Amino acid sequence: MHEDLVPPDDLSGLGPKELALLKTERDVVTTIEELGHEVLKLGLRDELAPLRAAVQDWHPDVVFNLLEEFHGQAVFDQHVVSYLELLRAPYTGCNPRGLVLARDKALAKKILHYHRIRGPRFAVVPRGRRCRRPARLGFPLIVKSLVEEASTGISNASVVTSDDKLEERVRFIHEKVGSDAIVEEYVDGREIYLCLLGNQRLTVLPAWELFLDRLPADSPRIATRRVKFDAEFQERHHVEIGPAAALSDAQLRQFEALGKRIYRLLGLSGYARLDFRLAADGTIHFLEANPNPEIAADEEFAAAAAADELPYAALLQRILRLGLQSVGPDSGADEDS
Repeated sequence: MHEDLVPPDDLSGLGPKELALLKTERDVVTTIEELGHEVLKLGLRDELAPLRAAVQDWHPDVVFNLLEEFHGQAVFDQHVVSYLELLRAPYTGCNPRGLVLARDKALAKKILHYHRIRGPRFAVVPRGRRCRRPARLGFPLIVKSLVEEASTGISNASVVTSDDKLEERVRFIHEKVGSDAIVEEYVDGREIYLCLLGNQRLTVLPAWELFLDRLPADSPRIATRRVKFDAEFQERHHVEIGPAAALSDAQLRQFEALGKRIYRLLGLSGYARLDFRLAADGTIHFLEANPNPEIAADEEFAAAAAADELPYAALLQRILRLGLQSVGPDSGADEDS
């Protein structure tokens, strides 16, 4: 985990904000200790030497990977996982190739477009270049970071309806977020999440939905930073997340088949969350893949697992079991084989 997020042994002196910041790491450490596992909490920032020393001196059976960045770069998480593979240390979550393919939203869309999986049309604007909208992209458009997750840089202003606003928002992503920008056609509809577990044999958890129908009329129905993380905003506008409403059996089968296909095409492993838009005409649009998603006890992945009769402790034990197949001649083998 990031060294700033290592939960102390005694949490009594921490306030609500500090506890909220550490909730994932705290939930995981506490729960796997309660399962009877011996745990070494290791914080990393920009040096691999502590990881090498821990693997060589402590000989862990499996590394529970909660690292989302390294050296301040989100895209460097794949390198740390690659280093674990070089050390022949089993780890939880996604393999390096899956992290590379899913992290770059445009690359993932290109792969899936080749396999005729529907998604919004898009263009990439690299840093240092001005935005010139391709004629094939019609308004409204949404502007996001090409590689950042957790709705970083996303607000109501991310949805634009003119070239001036488009150029302004691309510049914001370049300068404030510090990444290339992806510009894609905005699909109005329902925000559906599909969580999956597995290496070869996949478990698809119940479809989950972010309910945004009580937002102000002039607000786009998107998962902004405030929608995702501002508890006061969520309460004021009745933002909720829970089992997807009123999906037919045919739609559920379609989501399940599509989710498994995308998971395999992007080479994902361990566990992941796939984000979709369900348009008013019933068409499903793939938005992005999130390997190693938020795994705190009160977040959507754990909630979807609980709805599938997989309580939090059992979920983490399942993730650990999957991680034990991450390195070696049986890498990627089904966890139940």
